[in-house]
Amino acid sequence: MHNHIKRLVESAEKESRLIIGLMSGTSLDGLDIALCDIRGCGTATQVKVLQFTTCEYPEHVKEKVRQVFAKSLVDLEYLTLLNGWLGNYHGQLIVDTLAHWGIANHDIDVIASHGQTIYHCPVHQHKYSEFGNGTLQIADADHIAVATHITTLSDFRQKHIAAGGEGAPLAHYGDYYYFSSKKEHRLLLNIGGIANLTWLPKNCAFSDVLCSDIGAGNTIMDAYMQRHFQVMYDQNGEVAKSGKVNQALLDSLMAATFIKRDMPKTTGPEVFNLVLLSQAQTSSNTDHLSHNDVMATLNMFSAKVIAEHITLLSSDVTQVNEPVNVYVSGGGYHNTLLMAQVRAQLSSDYNVLSSQALGISPDAKEAVLFAMLANETLVGESTSVKGESKQSQPITMGKISFPD
Repeated sequence: MHNHIKRLVESAEKESRLIIGLMSGTSLDGLDIALCDIRGCGTATQVKVLQFTTCEYPEHVKEKVRQVFAKSLVDLEYLTLLNGWLGNYHGQLIVDTLAHWGIANHDIDVIASHGQTIYHCPVHQHKYSEFGNGTLQIADADHIAVATHITTLSDFRQKHIAAGGEGAPLAHYGDYYYFSSKKEHRLLLNIGGIANLTWLPKNCAFSDVLCSDIGAGNTIMDAYMQRHFQVMYDQNGEVAKSGKVNQALLDSLMAATFIKRDMPKTTGPEVFNLVLLSQAQTSSNTDHLSHNDVMATLNMFSAKVIAEHITLLSSDVTQVNEPVNVYVSGGGYHNTLLMAQVRAQLSSDYNVLSSQALGISPDAKEAVLFAMLANETLVGESTSVKGESKQSQPITMGKISFPD
């Protein structure tokens, strides 16, 4: 038996495993690194987040990724070179972070790398009738493994697509394993560049869970702030607070085709971007709006999309007067205006809380979820993921890259 295989077997047989979860989202703000102590698997999973940090990307790294991010036409040579370069860069960030934490690399069982999504194209978004769903993440895991000397699992989304899914969102699995409850109805809302949610009715089976993207979270607001205010995002929604919501523009944005699609569904910045905003302004004759009014409307747009999907998804429960606890994660949680508007549009049947109330920081949750997926690859059973509405077979996600 190869030593690397032997080490994986030993990790799987341990009472608990140290797994690093990585997440770099569509906001391109940096690499989230979560060091997790994970015991058990499936619904018996226990997670303790030992350390967490976000390594912010310097501008030159953001610019490198922007050259290929969510674009239908890119320089193939540049993309090929960037894939390995970004993997090595992520690896070095991990090495430096572990040194800062005083943790030896050889104490880590595996790394779970989400990679950097550069294009996401489910079949309803592209024009090629002969192809199915597609997605592409870069930051090559072999480079991460070699740079860190730690076995790395990556490319989780491809197996999901190969088995009939859309490749996103993958929170379905970790959310069910760790957050499902016998006592309360839970809805997990993540507001990253794209907003997604996971519906966990109390006492649910895996087949009862619904996980779906629902539309723009921060992505259009961030892009607008970067273009017109030269800052990465609207901190606390301050710019939006100084503007006025324009109903005509809001109605035009809400007419986006994706929003009316049935859940589960998936999307990305390829759809929710400044092009969509420009088209909405043209159709609503609102090109004259001030930047502050546009931001106010975009903030309300995200809040309205979120609230409408939450209400639609859990309406059967609220009709019988059972409360739903909504646990929020992602960068959007820190936008105080966005959160206030989400709360204002939901009825008293919903209690909107931070995911911290369940023991996971809003900033760390997605990195932790990928650590949990890697744990399932090591010690779970593929049958534990049966039942997703677009899933016809049990699967095990994650390609394995050895350090040499």
